Amino acid sequence: MRRGINPLIILVLILILILGMTGLVYFLPNRQAKAVVDSFYSYEQQGMFAESYALFHPLMKEKFEKGAYLQDRAHVFMNQLGSETFTYSLGDTDKIKDWKMEEDVEPLAVVYKITVTQNYKGKYGNFSIVQDVFAAKDDGEWRVLWNYQK
Repeated sequence: MRRGINPLIILVLILILILGMTGLVYFLPNRQAKAVVDSFYSYEQQGMFAESYALFHPLMKEKFEKGAYLQDRAHVFMNQLGSETFTYSLGDTDKIKDWKMEEDVEPLAVVYKITVTQNYKGKYGNFSIVQDVFAAKDDGEWRVLWNYQK
């Protein structure tokens, strides 16, 4: 008596294949870069500036001492803009090689650029800030950078 392949085995194999491919897509560098930028702005949106600061690349931490950053961000959003929070959206992810945060630093081999649009409703009306934000790996972790090139 000849037995065919069990349909349940085929279904399980298809599910494993789909999950494996989904996992590979999730771990692609451009998705990881975008995820860290998303986390950064999610923290900023919630006023969790210590958590967003922790996602900065070391080059950014050289520009801002942590305490000053925490105080400045809260002051700018709440006092200056008259807005307690904002919404944001992320654009496409573009890979850039040999990118420099500013002119006098060593280039980073690979960064990903994501355009971030922040939308505010404040005492001066509704407005948006559009900024290209960059993500690069540092010690195996994705970190956020801003552009300071002249």
